[in-house]
Amino acid sequence: MTLIHHDLIFQNKSFQNNESALSFLADQLANHNFVKDSFKDAVLAREKIYPTGLPTGDIEIAIPHADSEHVNTSTLGVMTLASPVEFHNMGDPTTTLKVSIIIMLAIAEPHGQVTMLQKLMSIVQDQHHLNKMLTYTSKADLYADLTDTFKDVVLN
Repeated sequence: MTLIHHDLIFQNKSFQNNESALSFLADQLANHNFVKDSFKDAVLAREKIYPTGLPTGDIEIAIPHADSEHVNTSTLGVMTLASPVEFHNMGDPTTTLKVSIIIMLAIAEPHGQVTMLQKLMSIVQDQHHLNKMLTYTSKADLYADLTDTFKDVVLN
């Protein structure tokens, strides 16, 4: 199963806040039928209770998601931001982070999130790779990078 789809990769997008960024990305997943209509509301509600901003260093990311019951087919929506937007810190919700990359998980298999999160942790700990993701000048280059990065991820 392919997790990375060209139509779900966005680079250098601009948003006023995390809610508009999350709404945009969730809408894209819904428009391509990877998720159910309930997905966006579930992501936004979950973000308020369990924030997804990760303090990964100079380039910070967010990994928003919703429960598998809102997903039709597993995929990732990936977006780099022209200017960071604030997300609350996953580890300390009283603080905010300036997020530059959003990786939205849509995992249909309830236990698949653990596998995906393990892979994501190896990516987010690599500031060089995150920086490279922000500097791609073409969507094709970002897509190729992500396809290669996630080629060995198998969700059971």
